Amino acid sequence: MGQCYGKTIPSDDPTPTTITHSPLPSSATSKTTPARTPARSSNTNLWPSPYPQDGPSPLPVGVSPSPARSTPRRFFKRPFPPPSPAKHIKALIDKRFGKPKEGPIPEDGGVVVSENDQQLDKNFGFNKSFGGKYELGKEIGRGHFGHTCHAKGKKGDLKDHPLAVKIISKSKMTTAISIEDVRREVKILKALSGHKNLVKYHDACEDTNNVYIVMELCEGGELLDRILSRGGKYTEEDAKLIVVQILSVVAFCHLQGVVHRDLKPENFLFSSRNEDADMKLIDFGLSDFIRPDERLNDIVGSAYYVAPEVLHRSYSVEADIWSIGVITYILLCGSRPFWARTESGIFRAVLRADPNFDDLPWPSVSPEAKDFVKRLLNKDYRKRMTAAQALTHPWLRSENHPIPLDILMYKLVKSYLHATPFKRAALKALSKALTEDDLIYLRAQFMLMEPNKDGRVSLDNFRTALLRNATDAMKESRVPDILNSMAPLSYRKMDFEEFCAAAISTYQLEGREEWQHIASTAFEHFEQEGNRAISVEELARELNVGPTAHSILKEWIRGDGKLSLLGYTKFLHGVTLRSSNTRHQ
Repeated sequence: MGQCYGKTIPSDDPTPTTITHSPLPSSATSKTTPARTPARSSNTNLWPSPYPQDGPSPLPVGVSPSPARSTPRRFFKRPFPPPSPAKHIKALIDKRFGKPKEGPIPEDGGVVVSENDQQLDKNFGFNKSFGGKYELGKEIGRGHFGHTCHAKGKKGDLKDHPLAVKIISKSKMTTAISIEDVRREVKILKALSGHKNLVKYHDACEDTNNVYIVMELCEGGELLDRILSRGGKYTEEDAKLIVVQILSVVAFCHLQGVVHRDLKPENFLFSSRNEDADMKLIDFGLSDFIRPDERLNDIVGSAYYVAPEVLHRSYSVEADIWSIGVITYILLCGSRPFWARTESGIFRAVLRADPNFDDLPWPSVSPEAKDFVKRLLNKDYRKRMTAAQALTHPWLRSENHPIPLDILMYKLVKSYLHATPFKRAALKALSKALTEDDLIYLRAQFMLMEPNKDGRVSLDNFRTALLRNATDAMKESRVPDILNSMAPLSYRKMDFEEFCAAAISTYQLEGREEWQHIASTAFEHFEQEGNRAISVEELARELNVGPTAHSILKEWIRGDGKLSLLGYTKFLHGVTLRSSNTRHQ
């Protein structure tokens, strides 16, 4: 199922465990050594480590635990090497799936049931009559946790219908976590429905030895196979068709409150062997339900596609967007953006190196395509586009695909409604500096609210739009709960101009090359309409910080008592000491 897991090479060497992976062909493999950025140093450490005192950080020396932490740090030399990310992640995988242990070999060829297996409840409550309902065929795929076979129905609506059955051995469910993973995979597949690029779920059965997940059969093969058949890369036009389908289904999942956590070419299958066949997202074995403001901390995924914040052990749906950026990079140039010979080296590259956009074929790739990939592979997850936003990017802009509702818009509007009047004035000034490209996305989201005849929207519009797209997964993830935090809209309405101010992300704008121009233009509007004299104490209250920040806030206020351009941009962030990390810009 594509965990950060590989085949270990036995060795007596005490150095970090070497993990082997199957590389792409030479034409699709980057031969450059990942660039390294120097470790930062400082005399002070203002921020406590987010990791427990009794547990090592999974990060290499010199890497901060969060992209939001820009405070310089000092890393003293120690008499022992730093902990290996590969070792740390392998320990987490062992905890999740169970570490293989040597045991007695049964003399009669039977199965030895360990004491731990006897204590685990492996009864899922699924249908027990798999053999009476389905006829199994040949094996068509195999993974770490199970294998997939052809099948056909014996009776009912699925009689003689070609199917795919994922068979998961109960003997490999050696931990409570691995059992819960299977239970949750079935729950997610059953709850998600209604998208053409999502594999269709039919049934789940079990017997003493296995769990059987019955799904639609996709006979067109993996996306990875098609990439390799094309010599490792796609033309831009062909890549667009692939990326639009990926973004569309991922935007659907994120709106429902589901994060996939293992997006890679192997997990996209084509429905048939036709060149124009639809692609289907499969394998939700590592997926999870996630509330709009929730952060996950378990490290799962596939090494080449794992996002930096996953290694930092604090992430949300943005981790899937990073994986889409890696896939798009591969589609366009045939090489992986982050590569090393060991899993530890891959993680180091993901955390510290920048993708190469200088070597062939990148000079011949359009500027729009390069900008698209860069905005997905931003190491600061707050600056990445969402899947819905990416569908409106100039590289993909087309009338041929609809723009889905974006859950980020709900989160931003919620924050705006609870902001102070001074903060709202700052955001309104920022919205007046937006380009037409930005307005296309905002206009699409506003129209999905189905404005009233007066051109304005209220809480009812937001609720109706969300529930119109609801599935059982959305209810499980408690996504509609965000409407409770938008109560101020129940007694007032919002026009498009104010909606633009409410639904923009300062961090996303800051991640763009034209940010300085946008900020200076916005500040001109702020000077005319919103800037006023403000004391350090009042500014501290606006930002909800204490007196210890006053010395920094003084630098944001000009001699006339108003915010300077620097103060304006910092104030938009709503933070003080945690200014954005230049490494992630």
